[in-house]
Amino acid sequence: MYVKQYRYSADNLGYLIYGEKEAIAIDGGAVDQIQAFIKNNGLKLKFATNTHSHADHTMGTFELVRKLDSQYQDHRFLMKKEKMFLEDEEIIVLHTPGHTLDSVTFHTGNCLITGDTLFNGTVGNCFSGKLDAFYDSIKQLLSFSDNTIVYAGHDYVKASIALARQFEPDNPNYETYLKKYDPNNVHSMLSDEYKVNPYLRFNHPSIIDTLKIKGLPVKTELQRWQSVMTL
Repeated sequence: MYVKQYRYSADNLGYLIYGEKEAIAIDGGAVDQIQAFIKNNGLKLKFATNTHSHADHTMGTFELVRKLDSQYQDHRFLMKKEKMFLEDEEIIVLHTPGHTLDSVTFHTGNCLITGDTLFNGTVGNCFSGKLDAFYDSIKQLLSFSDNTIVYAGHDYVKASIALARQFEPDNPNYETYLKKYDPNNVHSMLSDEYKVNPYLRFNHPSIIDTLKIKGLPVKTELQRWQSVMTL
């Protein structure tokens, strides 16, 4: 399976997972570009779905379905099935609540399509109010191997690293991370995220020191996660 990224609106990122004959659109707001790629490569759009139900991610879904004579698959249905298939290849659908209660992440090959759960350099806002659930979702994503590629729902890279510098101003890894940044193909490996993303580094001594200085709870891992999320 291949993963192709599409930028739309100001900073949204949508995706096409495709093989030799079929494709699946995820957060397909870049309708014209996706339609052109499908037609130019002789593909059939099997269905279109989303990472969560926020309007900036669902805005192109039904237009794609209509224009390409495809089907809509509700991501909430897919997360109950926990998997889907494209040309006999398995794609895992992980329920990753936190940003929203209905957020999902798609795992194909060595790639995670994370929507607004995990960004390159940061994480999403906890609009669900369920920080415990968000913690469990992040831990689930951290269970993947270091060379797993993170494809997120927005390009917030530069702003994320600017914020990370406030957490850990002496972290030496920011410049290397930014040199890898490509606005035409926004991604990172989990190994990169461990080095710079403060929301994955809640167990790192420098982050813990920052939390202690601010008088925030650090006794347990969950407390450290909750404390980082309040900053």
